[in-house]
Amino acid sequence: MGIGDVRSGAKMSFSDDVLRIEVAGPKEQHLSVVDVPGIFRKITEGLTTQSDIANVRAMAERYMSNPRSVILTVIPANVDIATQEILEMAKVHDKEGRRTLGVLTKPDLVDRGAEDHVVNLVRGTNHKMKLGWCIVKNPGQQDLKRDDQFDRHALEAAFFKNETVWSKLDRTRVGIASLRLRLIDLLTEIVRREFGNVRAEVVENLKAYETRLKALGPCRETKDQQQKYLLDLATRFQVITTQALEANYGYDDIFDSRPSLRIATAIVNRYDTFSEDVWQKGLTMAFKSKATKKRSADAMDTVTPNVNIQKSALPNSIPPTTVQSPVSFTEWLDRKKKSKTMDFQFSKNTDSQFSKFEAGAPNPFAEPLKMMLATRYHSTIDDLDDLLYDEPLPACPKMGVMEWVEKEYKSARGFELGTIGTSLLQGMWKKQCSKWENLALGFTSDCIVLVHSYIRDLLEGICEDNRVRYGLLSVLMDTLTERYRQALLQTRFVLQVERQVLTTNHYFTDNLEK
Repeated sequence: MGIGDVRSGAKMSFSDDVLRIEVAGPKEQHLSVVDVPGIFRKITEGLTTQSDIANVRAMAERYMSNPRSVILTVIPANVDIATQEILEMAKVHDKEGRRTLGVLTKPDLVDRGAEDHVVNLVRGTNHKMKLGWCIVKNPGQQDLKRDDQFDRHALEAAFFKNETVWSKLDRTRVGIASLRLRLIDLLTEIVRREFGNVRAEVVENLKAYETRLKALGPCRETKDQQQKYLLDLATRFQVITTQALEANYGYDDIFDSRPSLRIATAIVNRYDTFSEDVWQKGLTMAFKSKATKKRSADAMDTVTPNVNIQKSALPNSIPPTTVQSPVSFTEWLDRKKKSKTMDFQFSKNTDSQFSKFEAGAPNPFAEPLKMMLATRYHSTIDDLDDLLYDEPLPACPKMGVMEWVEKEYKSARGFELGTIGTSLLQGMWKKQCSKWENLALGFTSDCIVLVHSYIRDLLEGICEDNRVRYGLLSVLMDTLTERYRQALLQTRFVLQVERQVLTTNHYFTDNLEK
């Protein structure tokens, strides 16, 4: 327990450990007595420390707060009751006084003439308590040294019988034997009063442990049992996933308890957001025709349309993991510096699109970039930090598209007569769709987050054994990471194909001939 002389530095005066002494026998009563240290306020050099004061008080309150325990406020009879802090502590934890019993000790040390005050306490005329006071006398040091075989009960009974002052007290309030009977009656009353609550707690705990035991699954001692257990998990995973992809959410209650498993709805909602993002933010220079003037103007002049779209696209039962608003460039850069994935990808990729203009050509991005548009709507999972793409978009410059086309033409025309060089069209198209990569990779990254969250949440829902679940995730992680990486590579491949200048639209050739 580590208790000893505190001056040695390796010992302490008090410990939270319990030293239990069990007395068993046919005549012993069914009760437990916990003797906690007395409350004190002044430290003793070499014996107690300042921390011992708080530790002893906390220890006493921990036992006193138990509603099924009896509080015995043991106080020497020769001290002033009004100065005893333990009585106030008992009132805090037992406001009605239904389980607090006062016990007075050392009546033989009471000064002559002061006995009446103690007698009045026991009789209940002074400092009344609902359960009253008892008084006992333990053997002194002289009694212990005089005879090892003495009868402490006989000595106590003789004291209260022979002393005139104490002999007038009620016998049910005097002596250890009377105190034991009173405690038995009090404990019986508490047990009877708390029995309903105890039974309810037992039933609740039993159900909880049965649920945990059931969650562990069947016995898995043999190889065949282990294989069957894993096969059952795989089958349930496949069945729920099939229903999730078909949006058949009424098939299993797990879709109600875990809304993140509604993967089909989440992906479709992200499709809608991606479509709006491409329409509003996908072009480097937005067109301003009569039909699209309002929508394109919103994409050029504001930086927050995607937030409203995302909120309206998602149903109330499936909130997005995180809806990111467009942020300023400074805020975004600060966030990237604080992130664990700070790889300066912005300086490598995003800046490059502003430096690909030919020498001497006017740069439509010459004006300072004040705002960046978010391309992600779901927070990155820690397991996939190094894999996912998270780069914002620059806001569209406030320049008309025809002005930009004219400047591009003047900066790159050759000796053609009445025609436009194919290299000019290819270069302009490449610049015009330069935002596609950020949007598409952001969309794919969000889909990866949704899928990975679905896998983790579904495993948690069907397998409550943490050790098995973590083991399965560990086995699946390498394969999943490779699949996610291939998805991002496929996105880049599609982008490379779609950004080539190629059209079979006859209106283009007809207008060119005119």
